[in-house]
Amino acid sequence: MSVFVDVHLLSGKGASLEVEADASVGSLKQRARRALVTGRGRLLNSSGEVLDEADTVTEAKLKSGDVLTLHVHQVQLRATKRGVRFPAFAALLGDGSVITWGDADSGGDSSSVQEQLRDVQQIQASCRAFAAIRGDGSVVTWGDAGFGGDSSGVQEQLENVQQIQASDEAFAAILRDGSIVTWGDACFGGDSSAVQDQLRDVQQIQASDWAFAAILGDRSVVTWGNFDRGGDSSVVQYQLRDVQQIQASDEAFAAILRDGSIVTWGDACFGGDSSAVQDQLRDVQQIQASHGAFAAVRSDGSVVTWGATGCGGGSSAVQDQLRDVQQIQASYDAFAAILCDGSVVTWGDARSCGDSSAVQEQLRDVQQIQASLRAFAAILGDGSVVTWGDAGFGGDSSAVQEQLRDVQQIQASYRAFSAILGDGSVVTWGDAEFGGDSSSVQEQLRDVQQIQGSKAAFAAILGDGSVVTWGSADCGGDSSRVPRLRLMEAAIQVLPSEYPDAVEEGEDGVDHKITDIMSISVVVHLLSGKRASLDVEADTSVESLKQRAQSALATGRGRLLNSSGEVLDGAKTVREAELKSGDELTLHVKQVQLSATKSRELLGAFVATLGDGHLISWGYTDHGGDSSAAQEQLRDVQQIQASKYAFAAILGDGSVISWGHADHGGDSSAVQEQLRDVQQIQASDVAFAAILGDGSVVTWGAHDCGDDSSAAQDQLRGVQQIQACHYAFAAILGDGSVVTWGDACFGGNSCAVQDQLRDVQQIQASGWAFAAILGDGSVVTWGDADCGGDSSVVQDQLRDVQQIQACYWAFAAIRSDGSVVTWGPRDCGGDSSAVQEQLRDVQQIQASQGAFAAILGDGSVVTWGPRDCGGDSSAVQEQLRDVQQIQASQGAFAAILGDGSVVTWGPRYCGGDSSAVQKQLRHVQQVQASHCAFAAILGDGSVVTWGRATFGGDSSAVQEQLRHVQQIQASDCAFAAILGDGSVVTWGYKDYGGDSSAVQEAAPGSPATVLQDIVRQYCEGVEGYSLAEVAVKLQAMSEEGPGDNACCPTAYVVAVGRRREVLQETRQLCEKSGATGAVEDLAADVASAEGRAAVAQRLAQLCRDGGGALSCVVHNAAVVGELGSMEQLTPAGFQRTMAINVEGPLFLTQALKPNLGQGSRVLHISSGAAHRPLEGCLTYCTSKVSLAWSSFGLEFLFAGSGVH
Repeated sequence: MSVFVDVHLLSGKGASLEVEADASVGSLKQRARRALVTGRGRLLNSSGEVLDEADTVTEAKLKSGDVLTLHVHQVQLRATKRGVRFPAFAALLGDGSVITWGDADSGGDSSSVQEQLRDVQQIQASCRAFAAIRGDGSVVTWGDAGFGGDSSGVQEQLENVQQIQASDEAFAAILRDGSIVTWGDACFGGDSSAVQDQLRDVQQIQASDWAFAAILGDRSVVTWGNFDRGGDSSVVQYQLRDVQQIQASDEAFAAILRDGSIVTWGDACFGGDSSAVQDQLRDVQQIQASHGAFAAVRSDGSVVTWGATGCGGGSSAVQDQLRDVQQIQASYDAFAAILCDGSVVTWGDARSCGDSSAVQEQLRDVQQIQASLRAFAAILGDGSVVTWGDAGFGGDSSAVQEQLRDVQQIQASYRAFSAILGDGSVVTWGDAEFGGDSSSVQEQLRDVQQIQGSKAAFAAILGDGSVVTWGSADCGGDSSRVPRLRLMEAAIQVLPSEYPDAVEEGEDGVDHKITDIMSISVVVHLLSGKRASLDVEADTSVESLKQRAQSALATGRGRLLNSSGEVLDGAKTVREAELKSGDELTLHVKQVQLSATKSRELLGAFVATLGDGHLISWGYTDHGGDSSAAQEQLRDVQQIQASKYAFAAILGDGSVISWGHADHGGDSSAVQEQLRDVQQIQASDVAFAAILGDGSVVTWGAHDCGDDSSAAQDQLRGVQQIQACHYAFAAILGDGSVVTWGDACFGGNSCAVQDQLRDVQQIQASGWAFAAILGDGSVVTWGDADCGGDSSVVQDQLRDVQQIQACYWAFAAIRSDGSVVTWGPRDCGGDSSAVQEQLRDVQQIQASQGAFAAILGDGSVVTWGPRDCGGDSSAVQEQLRDVQQIQASQGAFAAILGDGSVVTWGPRYCGGDSSAVQKQLRHVQQVQASHCAFAAILGDGSVVTWGRATFGGDSSAVQEQLRHVQQIQASDCAFAAILGDGSVVTWGYKDYGGDSSAVQEAAPGSPATVLQDIVRQYCEGVEGYSLAEVAVKLQAMSEEGPGDNACCPTAYVVAVGRRREVLQETRQLCEKSGATGAVEDLAADVASAEGRAAVAQRLAQLCRDGGGALSCVVHNAAVVGELGSMEQLTPAGFQRTMAINVEGPLFLTQALKPNLGQGSRVLHISSGAAHRPLEGCLTYCTSKVSLAWSSFGLEFLFAGSGVH
C-alpha cells in the first residue's frame, strides 16, 4: 500500500511523492531532499510536529493528501575560542545533527557523543571544548575534559537548559527556572558552588577569560571564577544595582547601569579599575573591550577609555576627534571608532593597528570594521576595503586590492582576513598559514553565505549547505571529513562478509545481494585531504594496512581511525575490524612531541613520542636514553614527564610506564598496581607524583625526596594540581588547601605556614622552596629560607599578586599594578632595589639561574641579579625596545623584538653574545635554550644557533637538514628539532642527546662506550671506583676504538697514584680479573707540580713510541678531606683537599693537552655531593662542585679540537 504526500520548503517550492506505507520517514525525507535539491533539515507534519525518522510512514500516521514541511536550517558554524594552539570547528546542520573537525583533543572529534548529537539547537565553545543544547533542553559536551568537555558530574542537573555561556575553560548554563549549572576548570568559573544560593532568576551571563558574571531578574549581579580576574565583585557589590548589560575584557568586567553610569571590577591592569575616569562615565550607551582595556560610548557620541594604555586604555591623543562616535571595534591592543560622517579614529598600540594615519585619507564612508589580532579591515560604502596595522596580521591588502570590490562582509582569524563579495566568491589576505591564502580551494568558494574564523583557519558555508575550509589543518583548516560524511547519507550500506547471503534494500528501492568478499577496497586519507585507495585482503592485519597507507601517503607514523573516528586495533585483521569496501579511513598523524630530562649536569636524554603513540629515546642511556626494557609496553603514549634522570609516560588507558635511573623515578614497579586512571604527572629532580582520576596521588622515586607520600596520603584527596621543587612536592586540593611531602628542609614540610595555606590559587617553586598565591593576592612561602622560602622581609608588600616567577634561588612577584616584589638571596636575584623605580607596568618576567628580566608594558626590559647570570643588560639597553618575549639559558637572555630581530646579553659562554649570527637573526618566531646555548626558529623554518658549541651553539653539522622546523626542544646539553615531515634533527653534546643515532648500538669497546659504562655503573650506586676497577675497564678497549688512538689489540693502561704498594696491588687485581693487556703503574702525586710533570713526561714518551695520542684520561683521584662543622675546618686542610680533588685534575689535563687528539676523551669522576650538600662535608662538596664546573670549562676550551 502506498500514500501520496506533498512536501514543501518554507520558500513555497514543493514536490509530490509516492511512498510505501512501511517505508521509513527517514527514507521519505531523503527523497524529498533530492526532489527539492536542498540540504539537510527536519521533516514536519501538517501540525508542525517534527517526525521521527525511525518511524514508518504508517507509524507516523501519514496519509494521502498530507502536506509536509521540510524545514531546512542554514548550517551554523562555531569555532573554539582562540586562546589555544590548535582549535576546532563544529557545524550544526539543518537537521540538528553536528559535524566536527580540527584538533581532535579540542573538540574536533565528537565521535564519542555522536549518537547523542541529535536535534541540537545551539552550540557554545570554550578554548578546547564544545557544549550543545538539544531540543529537549539537555546538554551534550565533548572535547578536553579540563576545559569543560566532560559534564558528567552535573549531567543530571542539565535539564531545560535555555542558554550556555563559556569562559576559556568552563561553561555556565542557564536553566528554565533561572538557576545555573557550571562545569569545567574551577579556576575559570567551572565551580559556582560558593554563590549557588544567590544564582536565582538569572537573565543573562557574561564571561571573561577567567570568570562569569550573571545578571539576575532584579538587575543585581553575581560573579564567580578566578577572584583576581573578575570572579570577585564584592568590593563593588553595593553599586551593582539596576544593571542593564555587562562587557568583559580578558580579565575584567564593566557593567552599564540604567542611569548610564559604569561599575568595573577584576584585574586593574585589564580595565578592572575605572576610578581615574569615573566622573566622566555618565550616559554611557555601549562599551567595547580589547584584550586589556575598555572604551565607552556616551549618548553625546564622545568616548571614555580606561585600562592598559598599551591596549587602548588611553585615548587622550585623539580625544578631541572622538565626536559623534557611532560604533567601536577592538583588536587585541587597539580600538577603531566609526564616526557619524563615516570617518575613523584609532588609538592604542601604534605598532599594531592603533595608528591609521597612513590610510586616513581613504577612510571615508566606512560602514563596518573587522579586526584580526593586530590589524583592522574597513568596508567602505562602495564595497571596497581599507586595511591598516601589522602587515603580518593582514594589515596590508595591497596584493588583492583590485579584487576587493562589492565586499559584503569580512571575517578574521588571528593573522588573516576573508571577505565575501557580492557574487558569493571570497578574497583572502594576511598570513598564509593562518588562512590568508585560499588558492587551494578557490574554485570551490562559490555562492558563499557566511564565514567563520578560528585562530588560524576559516570555514565557509556555501549556498547548498556544504562547507569549505582553508588555513592551518591543525586549526580546522581541513574539513575533508565533512563532505565525506554528508555523502555517506545516501550511500548504500554493504554488509561485512560474515553475512554472505544478506540482502538489503537501498534507498533507491533496489535489492542489493552481498556476496562473500575475499578482498576489499578502502580509501585512507590524511586530515590535510591527501588520500590513497588501497586493496587489502580480509585476513590482513590492520597494522599492515596502516603501514601500506603510511608508505602510499609518504607520511609519518600515526593512528588509523575508522569512519566513526574510532582507533583501529593494529593486531586485528581487516575482517575483525569490520572494515568493508568503500570505507573511508583516516590516518591521524600527530606531530612528534619531544621531552627532555631536566638534569643540570652534563647529562641528558630525549624522548620523541611519535604520531601513533609509540616512543623513541636517545641520549645518556641510564638516564632515560634507553627505553628498550619498556618498549613493548610503550603503546598509545599520551604524555611524558621527566625527572632529572628518568621519564614517566601516561598511556591511553591511564596506566603509567617509567624508565631511566631507578633512584630518580625510573622504576615504578612498587606502585604499578596503583597507577590506574592517571590524569597528570609532576616530577621533582628525583621522584614522580601522579594524580589519579579520583583526585588521589601515587608517588615513586628517591626515598625522602618525594617518592614517599605515605605520611600525607590520607590528606591527598581531591588534588587539583601539583608543583615540585628539586626534592619536594606541594599539592593544591579542591578546597584550596595545600599538602606537602619530600625533603623537609627544602619545601617538603609546610607545617609552619599550614594555617595560612587557604584558598591557594597557584604555587611556584624555586630550586629549594615554594611560594603560594592565595585568593586575596597575598603570598605564603616555605622551604629553604636562603632560597626564597622566607618572604617575611617583604610580606607587607605581597598584596594583589598576580603571578610569580622563580630562578634557582629567588622569587619575583608581579602585582596587579605592574610593580614587582622580590625576595631570596640578594646576590641571586632576590634584591631588585637598584631597579625598583623602573619596575612599573611589568607584563611578564623571565629567569636565568640567578637573575631576572622583566618586560614592561612599553616593550622595554629591566634586569637585575648577578652580571654573570644576565642580570645586567646595560650594554644593550638601547636596543631593548618593543620586546615580545624573552628566553633564558643558565646565565644569559635572548629577547625577540617586534620586528623579529633578537637582542642577547649575559656571559658569552652562556649564549649572551649573538654578534656572530646577528645578521641572520631576522623574522625570528621562537627561541629555545639549553644550558649554555640558544637556537632560534626563523619565519622560513630554518634555524640559527649561538653560544657554546658543545651545548648546541653550533648546528653547522646539521644545518642543511634544518628546514621547515616546527619546534625545538632542549636538554641541558643538546637540541632536537621537529621538522614539518615529523622527522627529528639533533645537535649538541653527542653523548647526551645531541646525536640521535645513539638509538642504535654504540661500537663495543670504543672509548665512548667504555666511559659511558664507567659513568653508568658509577651512577647506579658505586660510591667511588677503585683504581683497579677503572684500569680493568680501560685495559679491555680494543682496536674498535677511535682509529690511530688504539695502538695495540688491547689498550695500554697507566695507573697513577701516590703509593707504590697500592699501585702494585692494582696491577695484581687487574691480572686476577683476566686482563690480557699491560697495566703500568706510575707513582706520582698529581696534587704537586712535580708529580704532574712526571706523569706528563712518561705519557708523552709512550705516545711517541706508539705513534698515537691518549685515548682516555680518567681523573679518579679524590679525598674526602676534613669532616666536621665549619668551626672545625682549617685553611691547610681545605687547600690540601682542593689540591687533590680540583687542582690535580685541572692542571694534569693542561700538561697532557699536547698528547690529546681527535677522539680523545677526558672523564672527571665527580659525586652527587656536587649538587646536594652533605652534613659535615663542606670541603669535599665544594671541591666536587669546582671539579664539575672546571669540566664544563675544559669542554668549552676544547671545543672544535675533537677532544671530548
